[in-house]
Amino acid sequence: MKIAPIIEAIEKHNKISDNIHYRLVHTGQHYDKNMSDSFFTQLGIPHPHANLESGGGTQAEQTGNIMVRFEKELIENPADLVLVVGDVTSTLACSVVAKKLCVEVVHVEAGIRSFDLSMPEEINRMVTDAISDHFFTTSEVANKNLKQAGVSDDRIHFVGNTMIDTLLKQQSNFIQPLLWVEKNLEKGKYFVITLHRPGNVDGEHKLKILLETIIEESRGLPIIFPVHPRTAKNLQNLGINASNLVMVEPMSYLEFNYLVKFTKAVITDSGGITEETTMMGVPCITLRNNTERPETVEIGTNELIGTNPDNLPPAFQLLFDGKWKKGAVPPLWDGKTADRIIAVLTNLYR
Repeated sequence: MKIAPIIEAIEKHNKISDNIHYRLVHTGQHYDKNMSDSFFTQLGIPHPHANLESGGGTQAEQTGNIMVRFEKELIENPADLVLVVGDVTSTLACSVVAKKLCVEVVHVEAGIRSFDLSMPEEINRMVTDAISDHFFTTSEVANKNLKQAGVSDDRIHFVGNTMIDTLLKQQSNFIQPLLWVEKNLEKGKYFVITLHRPGNVDGEHKLKILLETIIEESRGLPIIFPVHPRTAKNLQNLGINASNLVMVEPMSYLEFNYLVKFTKAVITDSGGITEETTMMGVPCITLRNNTERPETVEIGTNELIGTNPDNLPPAFQLLFDGKWKKGAVPPLWDGKTADRIIAVLTNLYR
């Protein structure tokens, strides 16, 4: 979702001035078909020039595999810069490899912080930002975080959010999933859940209480739960069998966001989804104690309620009372972020 608009902006630029040559490297970190291949197809991303097939294993094994294979890729195909996005394992691994080969690193979605070192993503962000050469940011908060870390203003580029570029482009292409008809879903009369963070899903007792509370507070409305592979393993022994809980396989981008667009609310522990709900004006309940995207709370439709299940009933009450905040769209979330990124890069690397 973050790469698609950048490649489109490169191709658009090259129609006018053919001076950007790139290789798209898929590390293979996300190897579930619905969570990877369908995104390339639906978002019009070209076939990767290389697939490192580094999925699976522990954090250390995956990081090591990506580093070894990306080093070989970069040595065989030298570059002026390596552009990395987000805060996943691949972001960290490829950044370290590039810098050790004396290649400049450009980080898209830089500067966001949860200040929670128990999150693997926070470590990825911190390390990547510590060694990057240029930083493309999504918010003024991210700018502030980088400046406080000693990054000079000339290396910080506030451009907006490429996730929102993709969302705005694809809204008219959202696909109604088959379960819409199968489960008789109606606009504003169902919930969507996503859960994958260790603090919520690794302890069976905690996960069971969270789901039972959501079911109890839903007033019988359908609850659509695309189950992350990590979470699926922990659900097997819980014995939860509510008639309105619909657990499904991970969904494609266009199908999932169709559900998000028309839901009554999203209950999640994801970061990216809070950006999408803010953009679409959809109420979002985040089961986390912190967020690296505070603009979704301060400006948008997101509320951070923590991981205590006891905090869910008051949130649901607000929803059913029609008192959820309306929210607004953060600055520069306008669908033109990737164009701004390419404009800056072509100026920096002439």
